[in-house]
Amino acid sequence: MDEATQQQIEKIIGYTFTNKELLAKAFTHSSAVDNRILSNERLEFLGDAVLALVICQALFERFSGYLEGELTKVKSMLVSRGTCARIARKMDLQKFLKVGKGMTSSRALSGSLAAGVLETVIAAIYIDGGLEAARSFILKFFGPIIEQADAEHVQGNFKSLLQQYSQEQFNVTPNYVLLDEKGPDHNKCFELEVAIASQHFPSAWGTNKKEAEQKAAFNALVELGVLEHSEDENAE
Repeated sequence: MDEATQQQIEKIIGYTFTNKELLAKAFTHSSAVDNRILSNERLEFLGDAVLALVICQALFERFSGYLEGELTKVKSMLVSRGTCARIARKMDLQKFLKVGKGMTSSRALSGSLAAGVLETVIAAIYIDGGLEAARSFILKFFGPIIEQADAEHVQGNFKSLLQQYSQEQFNVTPNYVLLDEKGPDHNKCFELEVAIASQHFPSAWGTNKKEAEQKAAFNALVELGVLEHSEDENAE
């Protein structure tokens, strides 16, 4: 990685590295090296943990009235691969990632690889400048999302969250398909699924169409990696 590229990255992320080799390693994918130990895989592992720690503390301090389950739901959305990928894409970090031949046009560059490079940058900053430097970087870019984060919103508005993600990622609006209905008119249950373009997601039952749509939207968000499945949802 040349000096001009390093300076460009440092300007985007708002942090200047003392160890420039560490910065270069953060942008080296395993497909670009013969020995994976020379890639950014280990940094991604560390960055994931640092991100989780900083986000958990921020939520713990901000939402003092939330119980563990509510905090977990918001945290799952914030640290998900989908959210990390969106933040990385906004900074255009994936374009600096050194990958092997055949990977340059891969859709993964805007998805999982983009999410991974954000985590490697977090780890590199943590190693180079310490926890406070990493915290400053994370809160700078995750701050606006934390401001909007609310457990009730995440729990009760899966349709809104899915629509936002679908339009950003696929440039289409989710379609809700009624698959089945059972029971007498006064006590019906409905089964619906979400379809995004040609992709169909696990269906869900509800005592009314609105409830079934929300549950189906949640299933789609889990499949897309935007939310994590939780025991609380199983209980419902």
